[in-house]
Amino acid sequence: MSALTTTSLIVPQQRQADTDEHVLALWLHGKADTTQAIYRLDTARFLDYVQKSLDHVTLGDVQQYADSLAELAPATKARMIATVKSLFTFACKIGYLTFNPAAPVSLPTLKNKLSERILDEEAVMKMLALEKDPRNHCLLRLLYASGIRVSELCALTWQDVQERKDGGQVTVYGKGGKTRTILLSAGTWKEVIALRGEAGRTDPVFPSRKHHGFLTRVQVMRIVRVAGARAGLQQIVSPHWMRHAHASHSLDRGAPVHLVQSTLGHASLATTSRYSHARPNESSGKYLPV
Repeated sequence: MSALTTTSLIVPQQRQADTDEHVLALWLHGKADTTQAIYRLDTARFLDYVQKSLDHVTLGDVQQYADSLAELAPATKARMIATVKSLFTFACKIGYLTFNPAAPVSLPTLKNKLSERILDEEAVMKMLALEKDPRNHCLLRLLYASGIRVSELCALTWQDVQERKDGGQVTVYGKGGKTRTILLSAGTWKEVIALRGEAGRTDPVFPSRKHHGFLTRVQVMRIVRVAGARAGLQQIVSPHWMRHAHASHSLDRGAPVHLVQSTLGHASLATTSRYSHARPNESSGKYLPV
């Protein structure tokens, strides 16, 4: 059997959906809200382009759609094509389609720009030194010290943090529904717990002062961006840059790559190994200067 046949033709055992809308609902079920929003937009753009139901889409349709995205940034184009490929793969898996017209379409090769998004230790320390707001300073420090994602930080409640003999720990419910626990140094823990006051177990660790609830991703993005500008950085810094800095700096300081993988919640060691410019048992955050 040819490679095209094995990757494109799937013989289902039982049809699990009857309409395109049902397929979309099953495909999106259980995904994070932000992921669902992006997938809905990408799918709507594709369906608006082809003007066909899923079972009438051809390989040519998908190829023409991919060509129509030529003016977009390479990463955006890759994401939108990946969305379409994921949708059709799922439709085949649940027996809605017997042929995957998107399987032969390759994703564009992207330049690895990770090195451009890694701040040096001096830059991170300057961001921390110049941030005088206690909540925002703790937010920046925790992003760096733990390497958690912005969505994980925004969702933190006081029941997710616990004291340890030599500091503390934070438990996050991360990407792919995986839970992980990250150790914090004594200094970082002291700063985190100082924010609690009279807050209850289910109250947010980082509350919004405007909406009296959890900080949003946009609010955290603004806090980090302002901190970067205040520190004189030319780049527009995002919360994810603090995660990159955690990985890079902890590896530079001798943290084992598998420990960094576990701390960051990477599904594959290959993802962590992108920071291979660094040198190659506790949490990797304990190798950092905060």
